[in-house]
Amino acid sequence: MIDYISGTLISKSSDNIIVETAGIGYKIAVSISMLSKLPPESAAVKIFIVEAVAGMYGGVVNLYGFLTKEERDMYLLIKDEVPATGAKKALEYIDKISKSFADFKTAISSKNAPMLNSIFGFTKKTSDKLIAALKDKIAQVDVIGEEKWANINKASNQLVEEAVSALISLGYKAPQARAAVSAAYDENANQTLESLVKKSLQFKD
Repeated sequence: MIDYISGTLISKSSDNIIVETAGIGYKIAVSISMLSKLPPESAAVKIFIVEAVAGMYGGVVNLYGFLTKEERDMYLLIKDEVPATGAKKALEYIDKISKSFADFKTAISSKNAPMLNSIFGFTKKTSDKLIAALKDKIAQVDVIGEEKWANINKASNQLVEEAVSALISLGYKAPQARAAVSAAYDENANQTLESLVKKSLQFKD
């Protein structure tokens, strides 16, 4: 099993790189976001590797590359734990998550689907799937970097709580108010308090 490849970056294309070491050129699939972080061609690189078998009867072994062990660990967690997520799909998810691994971890841990929608661009269906699959396991994965949108996350939570309180004052029971606000917020996270309350009223049972 290959842990990492250290050598010379020979070429970069839209979805893969070639790294040469000991006279052998390895073709490695990488995310689009990773391409922008790589040094120029002919520079030395160290790429952490995941091997994935493709084709019937294990005929082809593809290599997937990452700049850090932490990114690779997140990739493996997603590939192994999220239903119907193969090696390529997991790499697409990592491309979105690379905006901020710390914020992604927070969003999953706090079950914040709107944050996954608005910041990372996941659909509601995918966000719910990621949360269900990873919420009890993501704590074991270390991430590099600080949260970029922590204040936005807190502001969003505050907005939801204020909208819930407004609906309760209008006669909603607490569970009913929270369900209505959550449904309205999921449709559009970028709302004012007034618009969120108005939208929530449309979800009354």
